[in-house]
Amino acid sequence: MSAPMSDGEDDIGDDDSAYGEDSLIGDDTMTLSTYITDYRYEYGRRYHSYRDGAYWGPNDDIANEQQDLAHHMYYLTLDGKLHLAPISNPQEILDIGTGTGIWAIDMADEYPSAKVTGVDLSPIQPTFVPPNCVFEIDDVTLPWTYPSNHFDFIHVRELFGCIPDWDEFFRQCWRCLKPGGYIEVVEHSVEPVADDGSVPPDHFYRLWGQTVIGAGERFGKTFKIWEQSATRLRNAGFIGVVEQGYQWPMNGWCSDPKTHELGRWNQLRLHGGVEGFMLRLLTSTLEWSYERAQLFLAQMRSSLRDYQTRAYLPGTVVYARKPDNLGISRG
Repeated sequence: MSAPMSDGEDDIGDDDSAYGEDSLIGDDTMTLSTYITDYRYEYGRRYHSYRDGAYWGPNDDIANEQQDLAHHMYYLTLDGKLHLAPISNPQEILDIGTGTGIWAIDMADEYPSAKVTGVDLSPIQPTFVPPNCVFEIDDVTLPWTYPSNHFDFIHVRELFGCIPDWDEFFRQCWRCLKPGGYIEVVEHSVEPVADDGSVPPDHFYRLWGQTVIGAGERFGKTFKIWEQSATRLRNAGFIGVVEQGYQWPMNGWCSDPKTHELGRWNQLRLHGGVEGFMLRLLTSTLEWSYERAQLFLAQMRSSLRDYQTRAYLPGTVVYARKPDNLGISRG
C-alpha cells in the first residue's frame, strides 16, 4: 500500500496563517512514442498530446502530485481499502483513467495473482512497477478493443468531465466484464454544499459550482456523474447496485476526526490544484481571458480560508455486478 503522507505543515509559511493553525496549505492501444510525449503547453501548464483536448486537466508534475494526494484521500475515505466491491481472487483488473497509476500499482501489490491494466491518455506512470501491472495509452471514449467477458473488476475514479456518453461507456464496461464481475465508480461533486445554511445563494461556492457545471455542459462531458452512476449502471444491465456516500469538507471545520482530516487534505488539494482543475475549461471552453480566470481561481483560494462556512463536496462510491447467468455478453 502507499505510505501515509506526511502532514506537510512544516512547509507552511507565515503568509498562510490566515488558514488557521491546523491548515495544511503552505484506436488500437498505442505504445509510447515521440508523438504521445510531444506534450501541449498552455499558460505554463503541460497537457497530453494524444487526443489533444479530450481531457481538461494538465499532466505536469503539479497535477500528478494532486492525483497522488487524492489517492491518499480516497484511502482515508475507504478506511484503508482500495475498493468496496466484494471481489474474490480476481485475475484481470482494469483501471480506467489510471493517471499516475498509483491505484493500479497498489492493487497489483494487493492481488499478486491478478494482472492489473491501467489505461490513460498520458504516459505519466512510473517505469518500475510490480510485474503484474501494465499501463496502456488509449482513449476509452473510442470503441473498445478489449475482448468480451474478460475482466473480473473494472475500476473508475474521477472521470467526471471526461466521458461524453456515460451510457455507452457503461455498456462497454458491461461487455468486457466477465459474468459475475464487478465495476466500481468513485466520483465526487464539484459543487460545495452545506447543511447549515452557511452557503447562501450569493456565496462564491455557488458561483464556482455553477461555473464548473456550465463548463462541463459546454464541453459536452458532465461533472454530475457522482449522482447518476447508480441509475446508469442499472440501466446498463448491472445488478446488486450498492451506493455509499461520503463527504469531503472544504477545509478542517468538522470536529469528527476522520472528516476533519479529510477536510485538511481537501483544502490543501484544492488550494494547490484549482488552476489545473479549471484553467483549460475557463480559457478554452468558456473563452475567458487568462487574467479573468486567475482572478476566479484566487477567489476560490480565498474562500478556502473561511472556517465559518461549513461546506463540503458530496461524493459516492457505487459498485455493481454483471449477472453471472449469461452465456454471452451484451451488445
